[in-house]
Amino acid sequence: MIRILTDSTCDILPHEAARMQVEVVPLQVTLEDGTTYRDGLDLTPDEFYSYLKTCHKLPITSQPSPEAFLTHFEEAKQAGDEVIAILLSSHISGTYQSAKIASTVADYPNIHLIDGLNASLGNQLLVRLAVSLREQGKTAQEIAAILEHEKHKVRLLAVVDDLKYFRKGGRLNGAEAFAGTILGIKPVVGMKHGTVGIVGKARGMAGAYVTLFKQIDEEGGINFEKEYLVGYTGSRKAADPIIRYLTVNKNLPTPPLFHIGPVIGTHSGPGAAGIAFFAAD
Repeated sequence: MIRILTDSTCDILPHEAARMQVEVVPLQVTLEDGTTYRDGLDLTPDEFYSYLKTCHKLPITSQPSPEAFLTHFEEAKQAGDEVIAILLSSHISGTYQSAKIASTVADYPNIHLIDGLNASLGNQLLVRLAVSLREQGKTAQEIAAILEHEKHKVRLLAVVDDLKYFRKGGRLNGAEAFAGTILGIKPVVGMKHGTVGIVGKARGMAGAYVTLFKQIDEEGGINFEKEYLVGYTGSRKAADPIIRYLTVNKNLPTPPLFHIGPVIGTHSGPGAAGIAFFAAD
C-alpha cells in the first residue's frame, strides 16, 4: 500500500484528509500567553483570526519534531507500506529537515520525501495530485517522479490586507510596512523557488486584486485541465473577487474554497486571499 503524508500547512481539514486517506503531521502555534496548539486540530481558524486581531505579540510557529514523523514511518515500515511525504518548502521551514532526520532513523528505503517548494494550497495541489495518481494505480516511484516534475509548475499568489504581519514576521522592514500603511499600499505575494516574496503592489485592495490577476498571466496562466484552489484568512468576503474572476471572467466552475489555518495565517494576517494553480505555460 502507498501512504501519502503531508503537514498541516497544506490546510486539508481532518475529515477531508480521512476521506482522501492522507496522513497529516501538525505544526504548532504558540500564543503570547504560552499556550501551544496543534495546527489544524486544536484551534479553529475563526478562533485564531479573532485572537490575531487583538494580540500584542505575534504567535510563534514551530515545525514538527523528527519523532512526529518517525511514528508514521515506523508504522509504514512494520506494515511493509511505501510512503510519499509532501512537505512545506525547506526554504521557509525546518519541517522537511525533521522528516529527513526521521527517514534516516527509520532506515527504510520505501520513504519518498518531496520538498514541495510551496506552502498552504500550493502543496495541497500536490497532495491531491498524489492521491489521484495513487487511484490510477501508479507506483510510489512513478508518483514521486511526477510530483518532482509537477511541483515546479505550481503557483501560489495572494493579496494581503495588512503589511504589519509581514513586518512582524520579518518579511518586510519597518519603513516599507509603515509607508504601505500610510499610502494604503496592498502587496501581492507569491512563492518563488520555495520562498515567499512580494511580486506586486497596488493602491487599495481593488488594485491589489487587479495586480493579482495580471500576475496570474505573467506566471503562465492557469492550466484549467488541472485543479485550482482558492483560500482566505479570516474574512470569507476576501475571496469573492478571485471567485468572480474565475466564474465570471473565465466562465469556470466555482473552485474549492479553504479557510487558511493558524500557521500560515500568522504570517499573512487576516483579510488575505489567494489562489493556487498549475501554470499552463
